[in-house]
Amino acid sequence: MRKLEQYQPEKQKKGEQTGLISVIVTVYNIREYLPKAVDSILSSTYHNLEVLLIDDGSTDGSERICDEYTKKDGRVRVVHQKNGGAYSARNTGLLEAKGDYLTFVDGDDWIEPQMYETLLAAMMEQDADLAVCRYRKIYENRRVDLSTPMAAVFEGQELLAKYLEEDEAWLIQTAVWNKLWKRSLSDGLRFPKSLYEDMYFTIRLLAKSKRSVYLDWAMYNYVCSRTTSTTNIGLNEKTFNDLIPNFYERSAFLREIGREDLALLQDYFLYKRLLLFYTAVCRSQDPKKKEHKAFLQQKIEAGKDCYAAVYGIPQASSQEYRKMKLFLKSPILYRVAMRLNDSFLIPIKVAMANRRQR
Repeated sequence: MRKLEQYQPEKQKKGEQTGLISVIVTVYNIREYLPKAVDSILSSTYHNLEVLLIDDGSTDGSERICDEYTKKDGRVRVVHQKNGGAYSARNTGLLEAKGDYLTFVDGDDWIEPQMYETLLAAMMEQDADLAVCRYRKIYENRRVDLSTPMAAVFEGQELLAKYLEEDEAWLIQTAVWNKLWKRSLSDGLRFPKSLYEDMYFTIRLLAKSKRSVYLDWAMYNYVCSRTTSTTNIGLNEKTFNDLIPNFYERSAFLREIGREDLALLQDYFLYKRLLLFYTAVCRSQDPKKKEHKAFLQQKIEAGKDCYAAVYGIPQASSQEYRKMKLFLKSPILYRVAMRLNDSFLIPIKVAMANRRQR
């Protein structure tokens, strides 16, 4: 990794913007939000765009809004298809795209005007095949923007390793919408039929990159939807049917490409999550609590033979290893320890923190 101090990529003039960027927007019943998303793309300071609106069988009028945009701007192209889900719409976009560079925008988000001009300029200056930027989280009553002036160039699979470390200082994200890449990087790559299809796609995209550039500037606005607390209802079924299997698939992929070191890093965060999921289920009023606890316990215990290697990596926390060993010794003792932590240790820590702030 090579940090770029006070970096500002030199922008191209309008007449020099020869590389075509295909922006793929999947659309399904989002008529309230779609105009803001599309308008933000069409207002981009990078003008050589192809905006692909993939209407995935909308029934709320979104399909008509898509058609209206083709009359307003010749850069917009619409594909109407029978509803097949997000993965299907995204794959249609990849097949239809004609650009030299590819990216995605979710139809209820929006971008900053300089996003694509800045990312492409950085790619060209650094001879990179992939660029990533930070994003801004948009809530109903607030915005969270942790942008810094930081920028860096990553060689080979260095960015993949940084992504797997889940370091908030490098907000690489699993999503595809904060990334711009050369078309050749995703040749032959498609989204699987899964609710967490980004996980499959992004890890392969990062693995193929020969050089990438990261800009820690929020240029994408991600609208965070309100979700029901797991404290009350437990984990969503998608966690068990899609998310957890996707984590195992990522570990298998990393081993397939000969990156045992990164597979162990992925395994560390997988087993850390499994313990967190187990704790969340125990604390909840989940109607399937017994079934979900048994599922998670089986997954945790199945990996015990590799824990010495997993928790031996430099990124591993000794505290996490102690929690895991306690669970393996007795899930009952683990649950008691978690209840004590909730009832006594956390309130004490909060009280001490409040006292220090006075």
